Amino acid sequence: MSATVSFSLPSPRGPRTVTLSYARVGTGEPLLLLHGIGHHRQAWDPVIHILAAERDVIAVDLPGFGESPALPEGLTPDLPTVVPALGALCEALEIERPHVAGNSLGGLLALELGREKLVRSVTALSPAGFWSPVERRYAFGVLIAMRQAARRLPLPVVERLSRTAAGRTVLTSTIYARPGRRSPEAVVTETLALANAEGFTETLRAGTAVQFTDDVPGLPVTVAWGTRDRLLVRRQGIRAKHIIPRARLVRLPGCGHVPMNDDPALVARVILDGSR
Repeated sequence: MSATVSFSLPSPRGPRTVTLSYARVGTGEPLLLLHGIGHHRQAWDPVIHILAAERDVIAVDLPGFGESPALPEGLTPDLPTVVPALGALCEALEIERPHVAGNSLGGLLALELGREKLVRSVTALSPAGFWSPVERRYAFGVLIAMRQAARRLPLPVVERLSRTAAGRTVLTSTIYARPGRRSPEAVVTETLALANAEGFTETLRAGTAVQFTDDVPGLPVTVAWGTRDRLLVRRQGIRAKHIIPRARLVRLPGCGHVPMNDDPALVARVILDGSR
């Protein structure tokens, strides 16, 4: 079941109310889950019940994605705004320094939360921000093309394609190494989530100059990369290890950019091991 929480953030024009949608399940130490750009919290569905057996799991729709409205006027969806917003979310939910796991944009946000000491451990799955300029332009070009395709395809066509493994490959092979494993319903809803994401363009624009260059000292950090990631190539994981030398760098064999569906058991184990 989804819920919403609202809180106030400062802006140059005075306080603004931010509302985020989330789902919460399980018991144990709190674990915040952050999805990638154009996705929604349901990206975590393949692993959430494994995690919920040992963690109090909070899966969030980032601002302007899924069921969360875009940030109000006066707030930009950049790191200096979204990181404090996630801190305010935790405060509103009375969660003190959760563990955090994030994928892609969510992985970058997770690392920033770690750098700000707002969390107790970080697991980043194919995090953004470790790219070269050429790799960033390539990734952004692919994301824009995926967004345009999702917006152009009529819903009946998306539904028809989703019914076959070959059709699901057409729709999602950029982010999944094993797209045939994704359920037809999930493929339809995430294609619609990408097409309808209010925050997509501004969030992508805010990421143009992003480069993660600082260590994250003083807490456990895991960086995991799928060996078949076609969006953010896995050599970026080596760069991440150089920048965060104490991080545990994990290979995810046979996994793509969004690995939770490609190998749920492996990804859940990596997250649980990283959040002990």
